[in-house]
Amino acid sequence: MIQILENFPLKNLNTFGVEAQARWFAEVNTPEDLQQLFTSDIWKNHKRFVLGGGSNVLFTQDFDGLIVKVNIRGIEYREEGDAIYVTAGAGEVWNDLVTFCVGRGFAGLENLSLIPGSVGASPVQNIGAYGVEVKDVLYSCSAFSTDTAQIRQFSNADCRFAYRDSVFKSELKNKFIITQVTFKLSKIPHLKLEYGAIRQELANRGISNPTIKDISDVVSQIRVNKLPDPSTIGNAGSFFKNPIIPVDKFRHLQSAFPDIVHFSVDTHHEKISAGWMIEKLGWKGRFIGPAGTWKNQALVLVNSGNATGIAIYELSDAIIADVEKHFDITLEREVNIL
Repeated sequence: MIQILENFPLKNLNTFGVEAQARWFAEVNTPEDLQQLFTSDIWKNHKRFVLGGGSNVLFTQDFDGLIVKVNIRGIEYREEGDAIYVTAGAGEVWNDLVTFCVGRGFAGLENLSLIPGSVGASPVQNIGAYGVEVKDVLYSCSAFSTDTAQIRQFSNADCRFAYRDSVFKSELKNKFIITQVTFKLSKIPHLKLEYGAIRQELANRGISNPTIKDISDVVSQIRVNKLPDPSTIGNAGSFFKNPIIPVDKFRHLQSAFPDIVHFSVDTHHEKISAGWMIEKLGWKGRFIGPAGTWKNQALVLVNSGNATGIAIYELSDAIIADVEKHFDITLEREVNIL
């Protein structure tokens, strides 16, 4: 019988480490737990939020509803020629899955090493790093309908992936809970080395013919150097999306700021580094009380002590206003604000 707890503390379940309480809280370990929870009056009569690893959420107040903590575990795989289909429960820690695959020579996830969070959150957010996104490797996922309690299968196309976006964040927001995800990986690596400092770090290590383990190690080291450890200082990784703007607007900005950091999207759009803009305006390493931006990466907001969710949110508001004033670009928060 699934337990539903009252007035549950959430500080240890969000990587910002902010104080908050859930009016109701339930942990689900199987899809059957979800179906049982679905029949409860609390499910029917209260708002709900699905919590994975807690690495993409900022609580600005107590949650007056039901928090559903997804803890469905298990990793299995099958081989078809050079393809490997790896299926993981939504509650698996993302980096544990990456380590599992890299250790067995299953290529495709190595550039996504050390991203915080759970497997179930990966298709919702279409997580990405260093030239790879989940959409590049996801084969399918299973999801529980919050309206019918039925499990539905989604193909890659069904997920309607976009930059840090998916159907689960738009048309089907709050309509489904991911229960497991299947990734199509390969025994034959197709290494992505172009993004960020990967090539430079490989050269520093004297590696000219890297393996996927080398890539995973290098990406992990780059992330450790740039990003704070949530177990040491509260954070949720990148707080803002890198904005995508029309090429004409980019050219205008580039004439004013020749050193602007950017990435080509297509012939009509350019992606601008949010971190570069924030740093350019002097926010990198700056604190307002215990809420601030990380000293090595301006894109990351941190809780250095006892910052409230409201304080972190107000800091993000100030940064958004400053960027809009100087660059005429409105930054979008990547984390869920509750």
